[in-house]
Amino acid sequence: MTLVVFDMDGTLLNGESRLSDYTAETLHRMQSAGIAYTIATGRTLQAALGPLEGHSFALPHILKNGVIIWCPDQEAYSHSHLLTRQEVSHVLTAMTDQEITPFVFTLESDGRHAVYHGPLKNEMEGKMAQLFEDERKLPLEPLSAMSDSSSVICLSAMGPDESVQAVIDGVTSEPGLVSYTGTAIQNQQLRWMDIHHSNGSKGDGVTTLRQELGFDKVMVFGDGENDLSMFEVAEESYAPANAQAAVKSKATEIIGHHDDDGVARFLRERFSLGPL
Repeated sequence: MTLVVFDMDGTLLNGESRLSDYTAETLHRMQSAGIAYTIATGRTLQAALGPLEGHSFALPHILKNGVIIWCPDQEAYSHSHLLTRQEVSHVLTAMTDQEITPFVFTLESDGRHAVYHGPLKNEMEGKMAQLFEDERKLPLEPLSAMSDSSSVICLSAMGPDESVQAVIDGVTSEPGLVSYTGTAIQNQQLRWMDIHHSNGSKGDGVTTLRQELGFDKVMVFGDGENDLSMFEVAEESYAPANAQAAVKSKATEIIGHHDDDGVARFLRERFSLGPL
């Protein structure tokens, strides 16, 4: 039995960060055919649920690049890999030294997600904050408001290439940390980065679901660096035409662009799900 796992942004979702009608219909056909599927995303629960609402994603969701797993049927998190206060402090210091504003993603005691941030220094950081609050449905608070009861999932930031790399180099001595980075879509001169627990990768999440749900084969779709860990544990891995070069080089096959329903068109042909 095969489990199909989708990255969201740049893969399953289109350029408007939503499921196209064609992709939504393809998912419905997969469900009717008994083909199991779920998502593995860098988004939080609130940010993931919006585009997925009404599209029958019943299996556990791999969130924040594998740091947490959400079980819709239980409405609870089944797994989490959280950062220690020492690790958080180390990353915050590294970001502050490079004059990069940190965005700290947390899991609160009541089960909701929140984001705490340092002073916003420029227009791009302001847009980043607005994205989290408006599109991703995450409440934003100043870093000084974060309580000791807040569990830290990851830290994110955006900045010049050299500054971002300096932060990443500065935290490599922490064995419990892993970082992901890429070019910012809004500004090609900037890079984004996510830093979280080293046990919390998409690949770890996929392996957990495979074992716990009893799947003997996994097929994955992704476009970014944070998808490579699940490429490594899957029998088949597919990269859309818009994927990073390093991801394409590791894929079983390169398929259509995410804004042209590349994933859905591939699935209709692969599983004989009706007219293309």
